[in-house]
Amino acid sequence: MGEASNVARWRVLFSGRVQHVGFRYTAYYLARGLYLTGWVDNLPDGRVVLEAQGSPLRLQRLVAQLRSQPHIRVDRAEIEKLDPVPWERRFEVRGYDR
Repeated sequence: MGEASNVARWRVLFSGRVQHVGFRYTAYYLARGLYLTGWVDNLPDGRVVLEAQGSPLRLQRLVAQLRSQPHIRVDRAEIEKLDPVPWERRFEVRGYDR
């Protein structure tokens, strides 16, 4: 299975109607369903930042699925490729304690 050996990590900055619409928890459930690790958090400027790790195909699927949610409007998704974090084992929602 070549997909599993091809691990990438993306930081994605989402702009649009992405806060106060359940974006972080939607990202959490979608990422877990795709067996991705990483995290998602709100930014003070109204954007959402997500770091996810897994196969490039699954990362593409995550971004596409987030774009297609009826309650979310993604105007822009800026992708930055990062080095994988080998010890990361789960996907989490950050910032809910603010």
